Amino acid sequence: MAKKITYFLVLITYTVLAQQKDSIPNFNNFTTVEFALGKTMSTNSGFPELNLNKTLFLSFGNTNKNRTDEWAYRLRYPRTGMSFSLTNYGNPEYMGYSFSAFSFIEYDLLKKFFKGLTMQMGGGASYFTYNYKDLPYAFNNYPENNNRAISTKVTWAFKMWFNYAFINNEKATWKAGFGIFHQSNGHTNLPNDALNSIMFSVSRQNFYNYKKTKIKKEEDFILKEYTKSSNYYFDFRLGLGVSVLSEEYNDRNGVYSVSGGFGKTFNNTFKLGLGFHYRVYGNYYKYIEDEGELVVDEYPHFMDDPLKYASNYGAFVNFEILLGHIGLEATIGYNFYKPFYEVDYQLQQGFNWENTYEDGTTEVVYIYGELGSSYELKNAIYARAGLKYYIINNEKKPKNNFYIGAHINSNLGEADFSELSFGYIHNFGFK
Repeated sequence: MAKKITYFLVLITYTVLAQQKDSIPNFNNFTTVEFALGKTMSTNSGFPELNLNKTLFLSFGNTNKNRTDEWAYRLRYPRTGMSFSLTNYGNPEYMGYSFSAFSFIEYDLLKKFFKGLTMQMGGGASYFTYNYKDLPYAFNNYPENNNRAISTKVTWAFKMWFNYAFINNEKATWKAGFGIFHQSNGHTNLPNDALNSIMFSVSRQNFYNYKKTKIKKEEDFILKEYTKSSNYYFDFRLGLGVSVLSEEYNDRNGVYSVSGGFGKTFNNTFKLGLGFHYRVYGNYYKYIEDEGELVVDEYPHFMDDPLKYASNYGAFVNFEILLGHIGLEATIGYNFYKPFYEVDYQLQQGFNWENTYEDGTTEVVYIYGELGSSYELKNAIYARAGLKYYIINNEKKPKNNFYIGAHINSNLGEADFSELSFGYIHNFGFK
């Protein structure tokens, strides 16, 4: 599932870069070479000691100033593209290296007051040469060398960066940057404490033109202006996710979702909607069917109807930015019903404890996590973020459209499951 999502993200990025209809070909393309130094935070007690994080980024993109697409006009011509990186976390012997690929979008910030200040956001995937499972048994069991951050070869990757251009001329732009790089497998295998790196960077951005098109003045661009518009929509979605329950029950199982929503699209670029979801967690159902210890001891009524207690439903608000075929979506919701999460939380937050008895014998017992305010919040609030690819370009304002999406779902910031989704959109009430 993780590899399929990675291929999907790369395909989406290629499509963004390829959307050049009604534009002057190959003008304002750029490459950026960026070197970053920083620190990867320890994610658990006994995490390996790390020196400086050293990351090299190579990016390819377009300024979009030559586009006549409405999304480029509405977003004030953000820069978009594809970035690749190689990371040394400061301890290659026990952390290895990672190779990352992700798409990005970069906006001007406070342009009236700080010319040259931008914010870049990117999402994609990372491949690790070394992870938790690769380490020797003895290494994993020594508390001073306990890397619980990554346990899969492929993970999600997210970048949020602030850049300031301190040298800007016709040939190149030099930037100083600061940001956060986050990597997590989306709860598809445990442990998954994730990696968070805070870094400073210096980059050089070169502009070029494959066909050597010569355009001397900005007035030479034929930039289309748009009037305000809006329409309503209905959205129906089916989702197939993957997650695990805990380290003890670390087999991947499906998360099956169905969702419906209603909302409004503004200026063919911004979408705001409300919706309702229903999910069934395969790992919840399996734990109940297998008569897991915690269910037998504390929740025996779950076994009367495993499907019911493995289910979840709730309501949400979602926001989306449309970039032609592409949608960038963020959702926040409230769970009205998720009874098994009480078991889920206790299993995930628990730990092994070694008891020593008077006769000298020892026994390892599992201490379940305690329910508290953190549980209450994570059980109630969920979030969802990811990318969509629409079959028909949204610039054409189709009445009916279909999409495929890749998202990561979380319980108030803690990864819940990774998901591929398939959806249908009906647009109406165009104004």
